[in-house]
Amino acid sequence: MPMPTFPLVRLGAFRAELHACFTRRADALFELGDALLSTGSFPSLPHLSLEPVHQRGWGSVYAALARGRLDTERLRDLLVRFLPDTDPLVFAVDVTTWPRCDAECSPSRGYYYHPSRHSAGQPIIAGWAFQWICQLSFDRDSWTAPVDARRLHPLDDTDQTTAGQIRALVGRLDAGGRMPLFVFDGGYDSAQLTLDLADLPVAVLVRLRSDRCFYADPPPRPPGSTGRPRRHGAKFNLADPTTWPAPTATLATNDDQYGTVTVAAWAGLHPKQQRHPGHGSRRPRPIVRGTIIRVAVERVPAKTRPPKVLWLWWAGPEDCKLDLDLVWRAYIRRFDLEHTVRFCKQTLGWTTPRPRHPEQADRWTWLVLACYAQLRLARAVVADQRLPWERPRPPARLSPVRVCRGFPRLLVPLGSPAATPKPAGRSPGRPKGSRCGPAMRYPAIKKPTKKASKKPPTATKAA
Repeated sequence: MPMPTFPLVRLGAFRAELHACFTRRADALFELGDALLSTGSFPSLPHLSLEPVHQRGWGSVYAALARGRLDTERLRDLLVRFLPDTDPLVFAVDVTTWPRCDAECSPSRGYYYHPSRHSAGQPIIAGWAFQWICQLSFDRDSWTAPVDARRLHPLDDTDQTTAGQIRALVGRLDAGGRMPLFVFDGGYDSAQLTLDLADLPVAVLVRLRSDRCFYADPPPRPPGSTGRPRRHGAKFNLADPTTWPAPTATLATNDDQYGTVTVAAWAGLHPKQQRHPGHGSRRPRPIVRGTIIRVAVERVPAKTRPPKVLWLWWAGPEDCKLDLDLVWRAYIRRFDLEHTVRFCKQTLGWTTPRPRHPEQADRWTWLVLACYAQLRLARAVVADQRLPWERPRPPARLSPVRVCRGFPRLLVPLGSPAATPKPAGRSPGRPKGSRCGPAMRYPAIKKPTKKASKKPPTATKAA
């Protein structure tokens, strides 16, 4: 069967522009990415230098991460330019952790939640947190298109950092009149995100806890009444059906995976905002209105537990019409981002290296994202390398693991833009008798739960 030429040319163009994004030690970084695509999972970084595509020594692997440089803005533009042409535009945003529990010499570590690893009996680990943004598709596969990854400092405001990350992505997108939809999990502040992104032509979809309370607008004041006007109307308790008025929009549909799906929406509701820019100034809290959506399904595909009711917050520009069928399906596809992160951790070895400095972790993260983008572009040209007990799949339905198995055969026709290494002799090494001394220790940063008081402490009176 002849190999399609157009996807192969597109993949070659991506690799050529990717090489131009590396500004220092470009050849070593590029060969490091090819070695990663050739071997898949690996026990440690020096093992990547044993691959045939890596023509340099094992020391260049550490030197590439320690002293290599890459133009991150140009790499972001490259990933956005090679996005698949889908309609509608749906992006998933989530935070994942790179565990570095015992790395006492690594700065900028924080405490984050982890579902399987525990510390002192709590599901908390020390490490670096990275926020990923991936484009989703409505195909039934685990493929996504990562476009951005940013390391979060433990003391940063996650919602404000997310808003800046989305603002930069929207400036790069060529939406063509389409309204981008950003999907978030329950760890984000829905009202704060809506307030920070109010001036952008985007819509946000955030999962809500089932015990949240919202409020409608108060009724008009009767004429001649005095006193402070009411800011909140009837209470809408997600856990109390007696507080639910008639929904403003409903949808009932059938799905072969979830059975009967019932969606109800209540527009014009707002929460009592606690975190806002004017917090502590005694000014009125901002009123952020959105639409509360309730999704109930008949069954779940895994059938391991009874289905739970899903509550969502949706907000967008005034001229944006709410599509209930798009909303619930977009949130279901959000879980593809978790499959992508797991594939990058287990197969591409995203968290396998143990760099000391967080800047090295940033370079390795961008290299993993670039490798995943090459696998996505190679879906149409790679051959299926299935194991004997696996079922055959058509070329358009290959999983990321199978594409990663067959990608090494594409490296020969694609070639490499990296130059041939030049022997530089043997390094003299460290001078005899020199000592570096112990490395500096950095404790993990714990985010404060309360803000520091703005008033200076009062002096105690003398006895």
